[in-house]
Amino acid sequence: MAKTGLLEVHDLSVGYGGEPVCAPVTVAVAAGTALGVIGPNGAGKSTVLQTLVGLLPPIGGTVEFDGRPVDEREAAFRRDVVTVLDDDAFFPSLTGAEHLLLTARGHGVADADEVVAEEVEEFGLTERAHALPSALSSGQRRRLALAAAFVRPARLMVLDEPERRLDAQMRRQLAARIAADVADGLTVVFASHDAEFLSTVARRVLVVDDDACTVVSPKAAVAMLHE
Repeated sequence: MAKTGLLEVHDLSVGYGGEPVCAPVTVAVAAGTALGVIGPNGAGKSTVLQTLVGLLPPIGGTVEFDGRPVDEREAAFRRDVVTVLDDDAFFPSLTGAEHLLLTARGHGVADADEVVAEEVEEFGLTERAHALPSALSSGQRRRLALAAAFVRPARLMVLDEPERRLDAQMRRQLAARIAADVADGLTVVFASHDAEFLSTVARRVLVVDDDACTVVSPKAAVAMLHE
């Protein structure tokens, strides 16, 4: 069967200690599109995302990125894939601005200082950019983690509830930004509980559940969130 997606997931079983936390997942995510992921709390959304990017081994099935099995140890995979799965993936001794600069320069970003300054402003961190992560509020750490994802190039972005701990204006701003980047060719997979965010960004939505993991339209997914 011909491959149809940049990210190809077939009969993927995810979980811990050999015990699956949800039904198997089969989905193809084409380049330049966005797949939302929804499900009840504890359904396994975060476990699915972690397995997609190689942070957890699959119990069964396959995950391929750009035609190759996912291996987060490979330099090419780390270059092409960026994740925001938690808010604590920082260098504790670096300020927020220093962390962003290191990330940008490590990925060969031209004019890194200028790019970092733009992201700091975009995420409302100007007054706190020179603070250590430990001195930031949980919302500020969330914005810093997101800024770190956008400060570097990537082909695939994987986000776990990117709207979490953001105010309404920042949520709308972030959703519009991701949607524009998808239109420009970025591929995004993200879990969310926010109906407006989901309808703005997602082209299709994976519903994670015990009985079956199915792909539905954003309209159908929003209706599920409102049930």
